[in-house]
Amino acid sequence: MSDFWSGYIIVLSLANIIGVSWLLLWTRKMDLSDLAEDGTTGHEYDGIKEYNNPLPRWWLISFWLSIAFSLGYLALYPGLGKFPGLLGWTSHGEHSQDQANYDTEFGPLYKSFAATPIPELAKDDRAMRIAGRIFANNCALCHGSNARGGQGYPNLTDNDWLYGGEPEKLVETLTHGRQGVMPAWKDAMGEQGVKEVVAYALSLSGRNVDNELAKAGEPRFAVCAGCHGADGRGNQAIGAPNLTDTIWLYGGAERHVLDTVYYGRKNRMPNFDKTLGPDRVHLMAAYVYSLSHK
Repeated sequence: MSDFWSGYIIVLSLANIIGVSWLLLWTRKMDLSDLAEDGTTGHEYDGIKEYNNPLPRWWLISFWLSIAFSLGYLALYPGLGKFPGLLGWTSHGEHSQDQANYDTEFGPLYKSFAATPIPELAKDDRAMRIAGRIFANNCALCHGSNARGGQGYPNLTDNDWLYGGEPEKLVETLTHGRQGVMPAWKDAMGEQGVKEVVAYALSLSGRNVDNELAKAGEPRFAVCAGCHGADGRGNQAIGAPNLTDTIWLYGGAERHVLDTVYYGRKNRMPNFDKTLGPDRVHLMAAYVYSLSHK
C-alpha cells in the first residue's frame, strides 16, 4: 500500500469517528427557543408531529461505547492504513501459527503415512478417512464430492487417466499441477474440415457417423496424430486424451466435440506442493489411487 492511500484511509477513518462524536455533542446543545408550545419542532408529516425529545440514555451510552471500542480496536489491530497496531497482529501470522501448531500435532501421523507405499496406503481405512476430509477441502470444488468430476473436470473414479494413473504419476500431478492445451483448428481446417475430422474421431470409438465425412476426415487426422497418436489412443506424456474410448472430458456429444476442435480447449490443474506439502500429497495420491482400485 502506498503512503498516499495509507494516509487517505487514516484520515477518512478518523474523520468519520470525529464527525459522529461531534454530531452527538452538537445535538445535545441545540437551541430550543424556537420550539412550539406543545414541544414539537414544527415538522409534521401526514399528521405525525416531530417532538424534540432527547435520545434514550442507554442508546447514547451504547453509541459512546461503540466509539471508544472502535478507537481501541484501531489502536491495537491493523485498520489505519499501514499502521500495524500496537499488538502487531496479522491474519497471515495467525494462520502461520495455526499451521505450525497443526503440523506439530499431526506431522508425525502424516510422516507415517508417507513411509507407506501408495497401493498399500490406499487400503488403510483410517488414512483414507483423513484423506477424504482433505479431498473435500481442496479437491471437491472441481472434481465433486463424489470425485466423479464434471464437464472440464476429470472423473477420478474410472481408470482413464490423461497423464497416467500410476502412483508416481499421481504424486507428480498433485505436486506440480498440469497445464492442458488443445489448439483451435477453425482457421487451419475451416468449418467443413472440422466436421470431417470430428466424424473420423468419433468413429474411432465405434460411434455411428456419416461415413463420407469420416472418410474425408481420415487424412486430416494426420495433424491430430502428432498428439493423439496415429491410432487415436492418446499420449499420457503430454496429456493427450484417448479418442477410442467413450470418456470425454468436455462431453462426447457431436456438438461438444465440434466445439473442442473448432475453438480449442485450455485447462489447468493447480499444484499442491506448497498447499499440502509432500507428506499430504503422498496421502492424497493414495486416496485418488483408491478411488479407481476398489
